[in-house]
Amino acid sequence: MNKKIKAAVVGYGNIGHYAIQALEAAPDFEIAGVVRRSIENLPLELAPYNVVTDIKDLGDVDVALLCTPTRLVEKTALAILEQGIHTVDSFDIHTDILALRSSLGEAARKHGVTAVIASGWDPGSDSVVRTLMEAIVPHGITYTNFGPGMSMGHTVAVKAIDGVKGALSVTIPTGTGIHRRMVYVELQEGAKADEVTKAIKQDEYFAHDETHVTIVDDVNKLIDMGHGVNMTRKGVSGTTHNQLLEFNMHINNPALTAQVLVAVARAGRKQQPGAYTMQEIPVIDLLPGDREEWIQKLC
Repeated sequence: MNKKIKAAVVGYGNIGHYAIQALEAAPDFEIAGVVRRSIENLPLELAPYNVVTDIKDLGDVDVALLCTPTRLVEKTALAILEQGIHTVDSFDIHTDILALRSSLGEAARKHGVTAVIASGWDPGSDSVVRTLMEAIVPHGITYTNFGPGMSMGHTVAVKAIDGVKGALSVTIPTGTGIHRRMVYVELQEGAKADEVTKAIKQDEYFAHDETHVTIVDDVNKLIDMGHGVNMTRKGVSGTTHNQLLEFNMHINNPALTAQVLVAVARAGRKQQPGAYTMQEIPVIDLLPGDREEWIQKLC
């Protein structure tokens, strides 16, 4: 385990950009390369790395950090798992997590590797916090309030809709786990605003929330990648009422997601073959170095 972990970054959008930074800062990783749809017009910061269009061209890779849109995760992961490479992803459609776990679990066990799924900050690190809250206050209600801030998953979903040139989806918490989606759209030439708006509101990412769509001239002037979460749980421990737990976080969204992916990539290789969510992995495995040193420091 003293050998550095060779990691490939698959996809180079917002999360991929920060994944490179997080890997560079990690003491136990080295970057095997970056996988992109095209190797033309590469950003200057990728000059030190091997950039390819197929992970097979990188040679020896231990783990792939999937920095792709959520709806491409399953297909991408299955192809990589078949090559005997571990995968981690930040899949963020909560209702589809169990199905993905089943699909990737079968492939991972077949090829002797692991797939750690839904490992951003929510789902992901927030899921771990919710699990702990549930354990120590077994009876009660947990509310997860996101934002205000840019939702990457929702923004990517809007960008995939016909007629959209650029997009930003901002999550506004209204309390008790209910959210408003403020969507700003820059249209392609000839696109009809009413048709685009209808398609956005019917998309699974938006269909269950209050959603407002605003057409703008230049969406880039509005983008701020800050985000956050407030989680509260009020309930009962044993027979004692009025236990109140609260967790707050204010973050750069893609930077934190990327850092979680790196920690999970480290932990995934320590598990038996199969698919896992973050709350199924020992938290201490997310950390580099000697386990006993961390126990001494953190207990």
